[in-house]
Amino acid sequence: MSTDDQYGGGEVGGTGQTRTRFAEPADPYAPPRRTSRGLITVVGVVVLLIAAIAFANQSGNPEAPPTADKAPTATNPTAATGVAPVDGKSAGIPKGFAQTEQGAQSAAANYAVALGSDGMFRKNTRHALVDGIYTPDAASRMRAPQDEAYSVPFLAKLGLDANGNAPQGSSFVTRAVPVGTRVDSYAPTNAKVSVWYTGLIGMSGPKSTDPVRTTWKTWTFELVWSGGDWKVVSDSQQDGPAPVPGDAVASPSEDISKAVKEFGGFTYAR
Repeated sequence: MSTDDQYGGGEVGGTGQTRTRFAEPADPYAPPRRTSRGLITVVGVVVLLIAAIAFANQSGNPEAPPTADKAPTATNPTAATGVAPVDGKSAGIPKGFAQTEQGAQSAAANYAVALGSDGMFRKNTRHALVDGIYTPDAASRMRAPQDEAYSVPFLAKLGLDANGNAPQGSSFVTRAVPVGTRVDSYAPTNAKVSVWYTGLIGMSGPKSTDPVRTTWKTWTFELVWSGGDWKVVSDSQQDGPAPVPGDAVASPSEDISKAVKEFGGFTYAR
């Protein structure tokens, strides 16, 4: 503050003199004295300063955590829900899901991703995936029929060699991307969960006759609680529900190949 304001004892009215006002004796019959306009201004400034300081302190501090006397703020409708993802993995498959409804949903979504990956097109990795996802009985039952389904002619139709590898300079794309899960039934030892997902499948390359395309399917898993985790007893798929295709122009194969290498896939734990 400068030294010539009303608190600094400077000049008043430009006279160069100091003016002193003494208290006058109260007159009960005199009309009430009007409050000084300057005093009102001072009080107003002080009130505004106090309010500004209080606002600054409030906005500068993070919101206090909810207590027993204060209910937590409502969840943002776009915020992610669910517990933290599982930490364990076996053969690249997340494991250790909770024995809860949400744990069953998480397991089903993760299993859809794993079973929709390119590992299913190579015999050794396919067996590891099936052994890690299905119960021992179901896995042994499925191994031979699956090996027959992923035959050399079938792989050749997709542009893959007998070992499930893409030709030099091409990229085989297959991914399952869950959109949501639905619990059809649940008990602590068994559950039926459906996973609605969009898929990518095809060969990206200059000589490809099977370009990468999208699919929309629902994958339903019958799960049981076995060995401390959810395991699949059986599963089935059906087409849709499929939304109306967008207006996006299809990208050239080199862009798809580049994107597949640059953008890694996800595992899902609700």
